[in-house]
Amino acid sequence: MRREDFPMPPPAGGKGGGGAPWYAPVGGEEEIFAHAWRNRLPVLIKGPTGCGKTRFVSHMAATLGVPLFTVSCHDDLTSADLVGRHLIVGGETVWCDGPLTRAVRQGGICYLDEIVEARKDTTVVLHPLADDRRILPIDRTGEVLTAPPSFMLVVSYNPGYQNLLKGLKPSTRQRFVSLRFDFPDPAREAEILRRETGCDPELARRLAGLAQALRNLRDHDLEEAPSTRLLIYAATLTRAGMAPLEACRVAVVESLTDDIDVAEALLEVARATFD
Repeated sequence: MRREDFPMPPPAGGKGGGGAPWYAPVGGEEEIFAHAWRNRLPVLIKGPTGCGKTRFVSHMAATLGVPLFTVSCHDDLTSADLVGRHLIVGGETVWCDGPLTRAVRQGGICYLDEIVEARKDTTVVLHPLADDRRILPIDRTGEVLTAPPSFMLVVSYNPGYQNLLKGLKPSTRQRFVSLRFDFPDPAREAEILRRETGCDPELARRLAGLAQALRNLRDHDLEEAPSTRLLIYAATLTRAGMAPLEACRVAVVESLTDDIDVAEALLEVARATFD
């Protein structure tokens, strides 16, 4: 997929589509995202931790030739953190744009990672940008910014962490086109490991098989499945000279659980994989 397949005038100061971070597509997610961007629709990406959501957004921003503004959401995130605030600079009060405002002004992509972690009142500021109005009112300056055609709002979250207190309100969710992500199949995951770390194919195959085996235990012993990111760490350590089993212990097993008995059970799966 190339930028010229989905033409739109680039924003001032935007970068070209070359040099996009490598991403292994699973289905038609690249085309869906590009169609949403071209038609000025916001996108919600849901999937487990470490399955490639952030890499995908970075890849698409570079492919489409627009600047990317990423915000890692957390409990203390306020609307001012997104929109901006007045600061004292050199004895004077100066308005400083937040990442959301900068993305609107520059016609870029604003990516809010793990949006359900943000405070409920924070997400309200997104609503005028995520419907047909495509505006950002800035109460403290009296401005009302209209998003240019190349601006796009993208949010993500991990459905596995959803509960009654941390969920996405229907009034927010139904403003987005949604993409569901999951971990790649073992063959594709092995390809990713080879591409990201330069490890040999046999190591990549075994690590992908280990991940598949551990993910099958998720409903029984693990709160979270092993991510592709952790496999990349294990492959990197092994390629640097660490024994594969030890690399799996420190990069995968110990990152998944604090329970000694569960860790030992996971390590047994790793031993079976590398025996």
